[in-house]
Amino acid sequence: MRHNQLDRELALMLMLTENRDYTVQQMCERLDISRRSLYYYLEFFRDNGFIVEKHGTSYSLDRNSPFFAKLFKITNFTEDEALVMRRILDRVNDNSVQVQHLRQKLNRLYDLDILDDIVMREQVAANISTLYDAIKYRQKAILRNYSSPHSNTVSNRVVEPFMFLNGNNEIRCYEIVSGMNKTFKLSRMESVVLLSENWENMAKHKRIYTDAFMFSGEERLQITVRLNRLAYNLLIEEYPQTIPYITPDDDKQHWTLQMDVCNYLGISRFVLGLYDSVEVIGNDDFLNYIKEKVSRFKV
Repeated sequence: MRHNQLDRELALMLMLTENRDYTVQQMCERLDISRRSLYYYLEFFRDNGFIVEKHGTSYSLDRNSPFFAKLFKITNFTEDEALVMRRILDRVNDNSVQVQHLRQKLNRLYDLDILDDIVMREQVAANISTLYDAIKYRQKAILRNYSSPHSNTVSNRVVEPFMFLNGNNEIRCYEIVSGMNKTFKLSRMESVVLLSENWENMAKHKRIYTDAFMFSGEERLQITVRLNRLAYNLLIEEYPQTIPYITPDDDKQHWTLQMDVCNYLGISRFVLGLYDSVEVIGNDDFLNYIKEKVSRFKV
């Protein structure tokens, strides 16, 4: 039993130190564990001197944790050393297995594309500035050579930008050709050109909302749930944006969360992961949504 637990702890440690973000849901699915077990493992890491960091809905282990500091000093490159190593490998005309493995290891452990690509960072900054002007002066813009993964095309998009999202990494726009409100990623546009034409469709602009569970949409749905102490502690740790919407109950052993969400998927994952610790009070649609999910588990 302890052997299996140790296997999971080590596997989780490896996931938390990779150069990518895993959400709680992804970690639970990959390790085949419950959300409660995952939180226990994270708490175990904290108790043993690891620095557990939270980024939105994702977790990682800080490489400045004492254990890693000693290990990395012996085995790892500095970021500058890793960048030099990657540049050397890029110039080597060798596709051997060893060279490919070295590239993969470097890419897994370091953000080398971001460290190396100064031009990319400068272009994104210029695009943000142009889009800011388009919003400020209510003018149309062209997103030049926008790469869409959905249609697998690269094309120019004539839009009316009206709202930055996700820390200025995305822009909400009304697209003229499709007559639809869409969210565009700044990393997928080559450049932005400000047009002299003013907005003509302001009444059709629909703002998009991002709820505390990091789901976005134009619709807002109110939910109400009652939490015991375990669920309350885990909720405010994993989703601190919910704190303003939580009120303590009179018994001082329970708390009530009442807030708007963009869809039920995010909140339902939390509820179903701690089903014995959460009581769904409303609304009726959310109650029915949870009942349907539970009935599928029982089949």
